[in-house]
Amino acid sequence: MLAKRIIPCLDVRQGRVVKGKRFQAIEDVEDPVVLADRYCKEGADELVFYDITASAEDRGIFDDVVRRVSKVVNIPLTVGGGIATVEDFTRVLMAGADKVSVNTAAVRRPELIREAALKFGAQCVVLSVDVSKVGLDRWEVVVKGGRESTGMSALEWIKQGVALGAGEVVVNSIDQDGVRKGYDVEFLKQVTAAVNVPVIASGGAGALEHFEEAARVADVDGILAASVFHYGDISIGDLKSYLLSRGVAVRPLDHRFDRLAAEKGGN
Repeated sequence: MLAKRIIPCLDVRQGRVVKGKRFQAIEDVEDPVVLADRYCKEGADELVFYDITASAEDRGIFDDVVRRVSKVVNIPLTVGGGIATVEDFTRVLMAGADKVSVNTAAVRRPELIREAALKFGAQCVVLSVDVSKVGLDRWEVVVKGGRESTGMSALEWIKQGVALGAGEVVVNSIDQDGVRKGYDVEFLKQVTAAVNVPVIASGGAGALEHFEEAARVADVDGILAASVFHYGDISIGDLKSYLLSRGVAVRPLDHRFDRLAAEKGGN
């Protein structure tokens, strides 16, 4: 089993990290730089930063927040929200992102994925898909931060996006988002079986067991969560220790920050 990535997600609105349930009832959490620094030191494998209202408000992402966050982390940073052109990719990568996530704009114009992959490489292009179950065995794509249904088959769109050049897929279940009842393992299994690029589970973490289920049953490559990390319900260290005890491979914690802090305290 390849090591599973643990990925905190920072949903940002007007320069602040926020969190809600099913993309509603949004609450303020913290400054994104403070949280990014904390998660980096706690042993997160990557960070994801979403400007959650950029697409709905038809504007670009907040470059200044990306720059401030990128300065305090030494792990891969994926940035999304309001990415509509190849020029937007350039701007966000120049601001410090390692990968760029596309969602609404790619649904509107799928060729954006191919254009970005050709210019920057597939490893820089992340297809983020917000999905909602609408039938016995059908999930559809929703856009604009969960505000608008497209009627598109989520599985077919994911396969199309990968064929166009997306090097990674983040699957976020709107139905599970923020309710802490577990990931949509049923759909995630379909996605991991259908594509040959890394798949990241998002939406639904509420207990240690939920991370294990996503890793083991759905066989995702990474597991993304927000509120359980933001509010201190689960620490990254405890999560990695639990997964290791259950036979799920994860990357070891890096304790150099702890050592540096101890050395500084002793001087």
